[in-house]
Amino acid sequence: MKEESYKKAHTLDTEDQLASFRSNFYFPQRDGKDCIYLCGNSLGLQPNTTQTFVDEELKKWREHGVEGHFTGNKPWVSYHKNTKNPLSKIVGAETHEVVAMNNLTTNLHLALSSFYQPKGKRTKILIERGAFPSDFYAVYSRIEVSGLDPKKNLIQLAPKDGSDYLSVEEIIRKIEALGDELALVMFPGIQYYTGQLFDIKRITEAAHKVGAFAGFDLAHAVGNVPMSLHTDSVDFAVWCTYKYLNSGPGGVGGLFIHENHGKNKEMPRLSGWWGHDSDSRFKMNNQINPIPNVDGWQLSNVNILSHAAHMASLKLFDEAGMENLRHKSVKLTGFMEELIVNSDVLAKQIRILTPANPDERGAQLSLFLVNHGKSIFDYLINNGVILDWREPNVIRVAPVPLYNSFADVVNFVSILEKSILNER
Repeated sequence: MKEESYKKAHTLDTEDQLASFRSNFYFPQRDGKDCIYLCGNSLGLQPNTTQTFVDEELKKWREHGVEGHFTGNKPWVSYHKNTKNPLSKIVGAETHEVVAMNNLTTNLHLALSSFYQPKGKRTKILIERGAFPSDFYAVYSRIEVSGLDPKKNLIQLAPKDGSDYLSVEEIIRKIEALGDELALVMFPGIQYYTGQLFDIKRITEAAHKVGAFAGFDLAHAVGNVPMSLHTDSVDFAVWCTYKYLNSGPGGVGGLFIHENHGKNKEMPRLSGWWGHDSDSRFKMNNQINPIPNVDGWQLSNVNILSHAAHMASLKLFDEAGMENLRHKSVKLTGFMEELIVNSDVLAKQIRILTPANPDERGAQLSLFLVNHGKSIFDYLINNGVILDWREPNVIRVAPVPLYNSFADVVNFVSILEKSILNER
């Protein structure tokens, strides 16, 4: 690694207005030193306030028992409301359009039960080929339980030009071609394997133009890139919170339902008592009266400890701001790309699958090892770099602006170069 790269990293870190946020997180240790953690796209780091947030609720449980549902400044019965404001800013929604609940795939099944109601010719769901397995399983099974054949009604779109990723033009052409046979377009915000950021606004517009709904899995987009789900008129979106939102392994999921649908009490749904009118919920009269917003899709009372961990991270997002995080993220990921493509050692050994256009990606580069295999990944892990591996021969690297530095990037690339040279 060239000396000027280290100097540039030092300058960028000195100028970074978000640099102080790094001290809010715990880093895994290797030989008494912080690891270079570039795996926020799989599991975010723990904020150092998480234990305080969780301990507060454990203390309330210990001291008040069941009365904790109605006591204190954050009663458990309405605890989910504490996350609405920060979540609405992160995904670009109204507060009554977002709720933290369940996990991603449960929320996806709930959304599909409402937004996939096949009738007449309109029976098809469009996804991308190579979708994340849980998304594929969910839409496949939803078609099955609707009494239809997934092999005929689940349309999987792949790039036709040999590209590693789909252009928005290809997606729109397919939507237009399916026309009145299309019931739902279901895409990720960011593709987990390539790191491609999809154009949510244009995909939604195209779906609506042919009379279909548009839903998105935001697992790799939430807390990564700014979004505007409300003004883009997205019908629904789901996400997890353990990646960029740093809310703990298996942490609570999230759901967005546009207000146009939320206020429609006749919208078909799988119901639970927590989605019932809160003023009469405890009268136990079994009169279904869904809350006229996203809360009407809730099933059960809140997992308090998971929500508490979620709130610890959301507080940091509120302080940092998504626009500021995005500004740093573009520079951070761009710096990594620059170092790789200009490296005499790496240029011919690494093919970057992620789009080069910063507007078409988030905080992730997917690195395809042209002439090497998993031994490179193992070398990185053994030398204090934490990231993840995807078959075949892909290392996903995510420099997260909330806690990664430019020094992390240059140190990672230096170790990557050494791993290639070591194999030679």
